[in-house]
Amino acid sequence: MAIVGATTWGTTLAVILAARDHPVTLLVRNEVEAKNLNVQRRHSRFLPDVAFPERLVVSCDVHKSVSPADLIVLAVPSDHLRKNLRQVSPVISPGATILSAAKGLELPQGVRMSQVMENELPVHLHPGICVLSGPNLAKEIIQGKISSTVVAGRNLDHCRAAQDILMSTTFRVYTSDDMVGVELGGALKNIIALASGIADGLQVGDNAKAALITRGLAEITRLGVAAGAKPLTFAGLAGLGDLVATCSSPLSRNHTVGRQLAQGRTWLDISRTMDNVAEGVNTTNAVLAMAKDLGVEMPIAQTTYQVLFEDLSPQDAVAQLMDRPPRPEW
Repeated sequence: MAIVGATTWGTTLAVILAARDHPVTLLVRNEVEAKNLNVQRRHSRFLPDVAFPERLVVSCDVHKSVSPADLIVLAVPSDHLRKNLRQVSPVISPGATILSAAKGLELPQGVRMSQVMENELPVHLHPGICVLSGPNLAKEIIQGKISSTVVAGRNLDHCRAAQDILMSTTFRVYTSDDMVGVELGGALKNIIALASGIADGLQVGDNAKAALITRGLAEITRLGVAAGAKPLTFAGLAGLGDLVATCSSPLSRNHTVGRQLAQGRTWLDISRTMDNVAEGVNTTNAVLAMAKDLGVEMPIAQTTYQVLFEDLSPQDAVAQLMDRPPRPEW
């Protein structure tokens, strides 16, 4: 199998699969990066304490890495997915399962990753398109801690093929036919995680945070259903499960960004010091365009956007949300 992208998540998936004796090729950007990772046998930037198993090979050769693979996992940031697909698409073998592990939306219109894949891949490869999402904090998974996830796609045979390869005693994989819901749950929870980090940074309390997460889930579900997702998906691992993990853990990049915003730092300042991508920032931008097109109100996403890009203070953001007109819960 081939993992495209030596991100923290891509490297984690490559390591855990190779450790279970699957032959894995990790496809990286250039020869220098491939040589360094093969010599060091670890990713010193993202996972310095994790040695690569023998079955893991790092390569920059697209043809040799991708063409023999029956499972190709795209573990790159959402804004790089299209570019990577254009490189690998010509050499993907017929019948391969092509799995996106990115949790984001493409700017400016909020295009989902499976839609990008359908745009860039030839029609005969479309049945193999799947997406992966769930409460999957990479640094817990690489330590062997128990986690669960969801693989969704229109063709359940390909979903089950990915499930069979990824499943282990510590990584439980479920399947779903709701690709829209699984993708939007994974992408939109990052916005709520940003807001949750702000709430924790301001020490607003557990009652307020519980309300924020719950109302955040309501926003995610409203937009998802308007986009064609199944409501029940948002009560599952790719919805509520991922939301709880990302809004609660110090390992969450988006939650960490939110806490730093609460301390008075700007997004521009924070971004200059980050090694990894906080997908929620771009998603906040993209989802408002999507919500406008679908006629869906998203006050938490709107307020978070204003903190990130319009200099609204975190304190004023809380006041703005609390000052909204009263309404029924449902």
